[in-house]
Amino acid sequence: MYKKELNKSEALNLLHEKMKNENLRRHCYAVGKVLADFYDFFPTSGKLTKEQWEIAGILHDADWEITKDSPDRHTIELLEWLENYEVEPDLLEVFRSHNSKTTKLREPETRLEWTLECCDELTGFIVAVALVMPEKKLEQVTVDSVLKKFKQKEFAKQVDREQISQCEQKLGVSLNDFVSMTLSSMKKNSGMLGL
Repeated sequence: MYKKELNKSEALNLLHEKMKNENLRRHCYAVGKVLADFYDFFPTSGKLTKEQWEIAGILHDADWEITKDSPDRHTIELLEWLENYEVEPDLLEVFRSHNSKTTKLREPETRLEWTLECCDELTGFIVAVALVMPEKKLEQVTVDSVLKKFKQKEFAKQVDREQISQCEQKLGVSLNDFVSMTLSSMKKNSGMLGL
Protein backbone atom coordinates (compact mmCIF):
# COMPACT_ATOMS: atom_id res chain seq x y z
CA MET A 1 0.00 0.00 0.00
CA TYR A 2 1.26 3.48 -0.90
CA LYS A 3 2.05 5.58 2.14
CA LYS A 4 2.23 9.36 2.15
CA GLU A 5 5.33 10.99 3.52
CA LEU A 6 4.63 12.72 6.83
CA ASN A 7 5.52 16.33 6.00
CA LYS A 8 4.21 19.44 7.78
CA SER A 9 1.24 19.81 5.44
CA GLU A 10 0.17 16.18 5.99
CA ALA A 11 0.67 16.58 9.75
CA LEU A 12 -1.68 19.59 9.79
CA ASN A 13 -4.23 17.71 7.66
CA LEU A 14 -4.15 14.80 10.10
CA LEU A 15 -4.47 17.13 13.11
CA HIS A 16 -7.46 18.92 11.56
CA GLU A 17 -9.12 15.66 10.62
CA LYS A 18 -8.82 14.20 14.12
CA MET A 19 -9.11 17.29 16.32
CA LYS A 20 -12.04 19.70 16.04
CA ASN A 21 -11.52 21.89 19.13
CA GLU A 22 -9.84 25.13 18.02
CA ASN A 23 -8.11 25.76 21.36
CA LEU A 24 -6.63 22.26 21.38
CA ARG A 25 -5.41 22.79 17.82
CA ARG A 26 -3.82 26.08 18.87
CA HIS A 27 -1.98 24.29 21.66
CA CYS A 28 -0.52 21.92 19.06
CA TYR A 29 0.46 24.82 16.77
CA ALA A 30 2.15 26.57 19.71
CA VAL A 31 4.20 23.54 20.71
CA GLY A 32 5.19 23.02 17.05
CA LYS A 33 6.41 26.61 16.66
CA VAL A 34 8.27 26.50 19.97
CA LEU A 35 10.03 23.26 19.02
CA ALA A 36 11.03 24.70 15.62
CA ASP A 37 12.62 27.66 17.39
CA PHE A 38 14.45 25.42 19.85
CA TYR A 39 15.82 23.47 16.88
CA ASP A 40 17.65 26.67 15.89
CA PHE A 41 18.75 27.32 19.46
CA PHE A 42 20.61 24.07 20.09
CA PRO A 43 24.07 23.78 18.49
CA THR A 44 23.29 20.26 17.27
CA SER A 45 19.74 19.05 17.11
CA GLY A 46 20.15 15.39 16.15
CA LYS A 47 19.11 13.61 12.97
CA LEU A 48 15.67 15.14 12.55
CA THR A 49 15.08 18.33 10.54
CA LYS A 50 13.57 21.57 11.78
CA GLU A 51 10.32 20.66 10.02
CA GLN A 52 10.26 17.31 11.83
CA TRP A 53 10.73 19.08 15.18
CA GLU A 54 7.69 21.21 14.31
CA ILE A 55 5.72 18.11 13.24
CA ALA A 56 6.48 16.55 16.65
CA GLY A 57 4.72 19.52 18.25
CA ILE A 58 1.84 19.63 15.78
CA LEU A 59 0.98 15.98 16.35
CA HIS A 60 2.00 15.31 19.96
CA ASP A 61 -1.59 15.72 21.20
CA ALA A 62 -3.44 14.99 17.93
CA ASP A 63 -5.35 12.13 19.52
CA TRP A 64 -6.17 14.01 22.75
CA GLU A 65 -9.81 14.74 21.88
CA ILE A 66 -10.38 11.03 21.29
CA THR A 67 -8.30 9.71 24.21
CA LYS A 68 -8.91 12.29 26.98
CA ASP A 69 -11.17 9.82 28.82
CA SER A 70 -8.71 6.95 28.23
CA PRO A 71 -5.29 8.43 29.08
CA ASP A 72 -3.59 5.06 28.57
CA ARG A 73 -4.53 5.33 24.86
CA HIS A 74 -3.02 8.83 24.43
CA THR A 75 -0.20 8.56 21.81
CA ILE A 76 -1.04 4.88 21.18
CA GLU A 77 -3.93 6.05 18.98
CA LEU A 78 -1.62 8.51 17.21
CA LEU A 79 1.01 5.82 16.58
CA GLU A 80 -1.69 3.65 14.99
CA TRP A 81 -2.71 6.49 12.65
CA LEU A 82 0.92 7.03 11.67
CA GLU A 83 1.18 3.46 10.39
CA ASN A 84 -0.44 4.86 7.22
CA TYR A 85 2.46 7.29 6.65
CA GLU A 86 6.14 7.17 5.82
CA VAL A 87 7.59 8.46 9.09
CA GLU A 88 11.22 8.86 10.06
CA PRO A 89 11.85 6.20 12.77
CA ASP A 90 13.39 8.79 15.12
CA LEU A 91 10.21 10.86 14.88
CA LEU A 92 8.10 7.83 15.81
CA GLU A 93 10.33 7.43 18.86
CA VAL A 94 9.50 11.01 19.89
CA PHE A 95 5.80 10.15 19.91
CA ARG A 96 6.51 6.90 21.78
CA SER A 97 8.23 8.94 24.51
CA HIS A 98 5.29 11.34 24.88
CA ASN A 99 2.88 10.46 27.72
CA SER A 100 5.40 7.80 28.79
CA LYS A 101 4.40 8.17 32.46
CA THR A 102 1.15 6.46 31.45
CA THR A 103 1.97 4.34 28.40
CA LYS A 104 5.45 3.22 29.56
CA LEU A 105 6.48 2.87 25.89
CA ARG A 106 9.79 4.66 26.44
CA GLU A 107 11.22 7.48 28.53
CA PRO A 108 12.24 10.74 26.82
CA GLU A 109 15.94 10.62 25.95
CA THR A 110 16.80 13.01 23.14
CA ARG A 111 17.01 16.77 23.18
CA LEU A 112 13.81 17.00 21.12
CA GLU A 113 11.94 14.63 23.44
CA TRP A 114 12.92 16.58 26.55
CA THR A 115 12.15 19.91 24.90
CA LEU A 116 8.68 18.62 24.03
CA GLU A 117 8.24 17.28 27.55
CA CYS A 118 9.10 20.66 29.11
CA CYS A 119 7.42 23.06 26.68
CA ASP A 120 4.18 21.07 26.40
CA GLU A 121 3.02 22.18 29.85
CA LEU A 122 4.69 25.60 29.60
CA THR A 123 2.79 26.70 26.48
CA GLY A 124 -0.49 25.99 28.27
CA PHE A 125 0.72 27.86 31.33
CA ILE A 126 1.67 30.91 29.24
CA VAL A 127 -1.81 30.89 27.66
CA ALA A 128 -3.30 30.86 31.19
CA VAL A 129 -1.15 33.89 32.11
CA ALA A 130 -2.24 35.71 28.92
CA LEU A 131 -5.90 35.08 29.71
CA VAL A 132 -5.69 36.90 33.06
CA MET A 133 -4.15 39.98 31.40
CA PRO A 134 -6.50 42.96 30.87
CA GLU A 135 -6.57 42.51 27.08
CA LYS A 136 -6.01 38.73 27.13
CA LYS A 137 -3.08 39.09 24.72
CA LEU A 138 0.35 37.45 24.63
CA GLU A 139 1.99 40.80 23.94
CA GLN A 140 1.19 41.81 27.54
CA VAL A 141 2.88 38.74 29.00
CA THR A 142 6.47 39.06 30.23
CA VAL A 143 8.96 36.49 31.47
CA ASP A 144 8.61 38.04 34.94
CA SER A 145 4.83 37.72 34.90
CA VAL A 146 5.13 34.05 33.92
CA LEU A 147 7.72 33.32 36.63
CA LYS A 148 5.66 35.18 39.23
CA LYS A 149 2.55 33.09 38.44
CA PHE A 150 4.75 29.97 38.29
CA LYS A 151 5.44 30.39 42.03
CA GLN A 152 1.73 30.75 42.85
CA LYS A 153 0.62 27.17 43.48
CA GLU A 154 -3.08 28.00 43.16
CA PHE A 155 -2.68 29.56 39.71
CA ALA A 156 -3.28 27.02 36.88
CA LYS A 157 -2.68 24.32 39.49
CA GLN A 158 -3.26 21.51 36.98
CA VAL A 159 0.03 22.49 35.27
CA ASP A 160 2.90 20.22 36.28
CA ARG A 161 5.60 22.74 37.18
CA GLU A 162 8.17 20.01 37.81
CA GLN A 163 7.75 18.81 34.23
CA ILE A 164 8.61 22.32 33.00
CA SER A 165 11.51 22.81 35.43
CA GLN A 166 13.26 19.70 34.09
CA CYS A 167 14.59 22.00 31.33
CA GLU A 168 17.47 22.89 33.66
CA GLN A 169 18.65 19.35 34.34
CA LYS A 170 17.68 17.65 31.05
CA LEU A 171 18.49 20.44 28.57
CA GLY A 172 20.96 22.63 30.45
CA VAL A 173 18.67 25.64 29.89
CA SER A 174 17.69 27.81 32.87
CA LEU A 175 13.99 28.12 33.62
CA ASN A 176 14.26 31.85 32.93
CA ASP A 177 15.74 31.26 29.45
CA PHE A 178 13.34 28.43 28.69
CA VAL A 179 10.35 30.64 29.54
CA SER A 180 11.87 33.52 27.56
CA MET A 181 12.34 31.46 24.39
CA THR A 182 8.95 29.77 24.62
CA LEU A 183 7.17 33.07 25.20
CA SER A 184 9.07 34.77 22.36
CA SER A 185 8.10 31.99 19.96
CA MET A 186 4.45 32.18 20.99
CA LYS A 187 4.40 35.97 20.62
CA LYS A 188 5.77 35.67 17.07
CA ASN A 189 2.88 33.37 16.26
CA SER A 190 0.18 35.10 18.32
CA GLY A 191 -2.18 35.48 15.34
CA MET A 192 -2.20 31.73 14.73
CA LEU A 193 -2.74 31.17 18.46
CA GLY A 194 -5.67 33.60 18.67
CA LEU A 195 -3.90 35.59 21.38
